[in-house]
Amino acid sequence: MGMTITIEIADQKVGEDTFEKIYSYFQYIDNTFSVFKETSEISRINRGEIEKKDYSSDMKEIFKLSEQTKYDTNGYFDIQTPSGTYNPSGLVKGWAIYNASKILLADGFQNFYVDAGGDIQTHGLNTEGKPWSIGIRNPFHPETEIIKVLSLGNNEGVATSGNYIRGQHIYNPLTKENQLQDIVSVTIIAANVYEADRFATAVFAMGREGIHFIEKQKGLEGYAIDAKGIATMTSGFTMYVKK
Repeated sequence: MGMTITIEIADQKVGEDTFEKIYSYFQYIDNTFSVFKETSEISRINRGEIEKKDYSSDMKEIFKLSEQTKYDTNGYFDIQTPSGTYNPSGLVKGWAIYNASKILLADGFQNFYVDAGGDIQTHGLNTEGKPWSIGIRNPFHPETEIIKVLSLGNNEGVATSGNYIRGQHIYNPLTKENQLQDIVSVTIIAANVYEADRFATAVFAMGREGIHFIEKQKGLEGYAIDAKGIATMTSGFTMYVKK
């Protein structure tokens, strides 16, 4: 799905098999949900080769979660594209990262982070015994400049949605408008990366109203940058900004 996967485990006892297990899980996710692979389950669904009753259990869960997210965001999240096919990547990534963190927890690890494509789940502390530091890129100079550094503690997630790396790939489901130009970057912090990721996609599609939507949501904080470089944040966002 075009994602770079990074895992850091701060616990003392960790072997190569642990990383292989997590990477194998993400390979499974790619083989199942990537719309760029002709053999993936979602691609076969889009070609009408699999009936709904025959979807895998994970695919059924993703479709169910997508409908819930569509409801929770007043229709601004929809995995059905303007062409009528399905692309669940706006939800699958955070869901998969969160599931990967559960695998690590089940194996007894307590201090780690899992990063897939810039969306991150943290747990415990880093190797220095401090909260994990997460940088927010400047969308106008993403390769060279970090504009905010966040401090995330035990079991928190952060996700960023924008058009500055992959171009215009998010649309407004209510208008089918592909050219979303008011906002260039939205970062959401939540109790886990699944919640952060699903709302980040929808909030970006909302445009300027998105950050005000997040302000009203319990347990979510956000930071949005518009096309002029002006940032707007929710009232509790600064508590996560590293001093």
